[in-house]
Amino acid sequence: MTERIALDLPDGRTLDVQVSGPTDGTLIIWHHGTPGCLYQGREKQRVLHSRGLRYASYSRAGAAGSTRNPGRSVADVASDMAAIADRLGAERFLTGGQSGGGPHALATGAGLPDRVLAVLAVCAVKPYVDQPDFLDGMGADNITEFNLALQGEDALLPFLEKERGEILEADAEGVIRTLDTLLPDVDRAVLSGELGEDIIRNLQGGVQELYGWCDDDLAFTKDWGFDLAGIRVPTYLWQGSADLMVPFHHGEWLAAQIPGVVPHLELGEGHFSLQVRLFEQMVDELLAHVPR
Repeated sequence: MTERIALDLPDGRTLDVQVSGPTDGTLIIWHHGTPGCLYQGREKQRVLHSRGLRYASYSRAGAAGSTRNPGRSVADVASDMAAIADRLGAERFLTGGQSGGGPHALATGAGLPDRVLAVLAVCAVKPYVDQPDFLDGMGADNITEFNLALQGEDALLPFLEKERGEILEADAEGVIRTLDTLLPDVDRAVLSGELGEDIIRNLQGGVQELYGWCDDDLAFTKDWGFDLAGIRVPTYLWQGSADLMVPFHHGEWLAAQIPGVVPHLELGEGHFSLQVRLFEQMVDELLAHVPR
């Protein structure tokens, strides 16, 4: 059974949350990419349910169904995750995220060390601040997007509006064309069938409102609001060497900053292929931290 929740937050905002899986299972809260929303892949749901996990996803502040939180930092997500866990009666929980959701998963672990059992960050972008090589190795569209983000909301929104139009008109094959500069062959090979359908649903849901996408980009290019070196919960980091959305050196850098992190720096894998081929292994690592 899947339940949709309009979660009222203490500051007056609303968060759009979806939860499924066994009600007595350990909770895992998943952070979507950028752009994105609470609609995640069906295979991801099947894997998490098969491990007995209760699976919650949500749309970040400013995405469709969730109230905007202007000027938010990456760190601000932790209080929203505490509210989700409270609503679902989970004192402790796992958390994970891919791409733009990776930093938010790390922030949740940093901000809620007494509640988070373990963190999974997949293809996570590193901070822009003090990282002059941030854009090195990215596809052309991402370079344009982040350069505009550095100029602020007014410069970024027209670009996102144009991108939104292309995403809303696309089918799975159209997504490949839209993301042309960001897809190595290894990613193109997996973007078909059910996965392609799920990705376009997530992207199209994520661009219904642009502020979630915009505010993610702005948050990534300023101070994240927490110290990676201060993370004290078990953390697993995955990154593919062929990724053109989040280049390999982002994962290498993050792996060097987080105490005790278990890094999986996979040669030959891309942004999507990594998640398709190795997601079960990623989840099984987390299960070691689930109380029995």
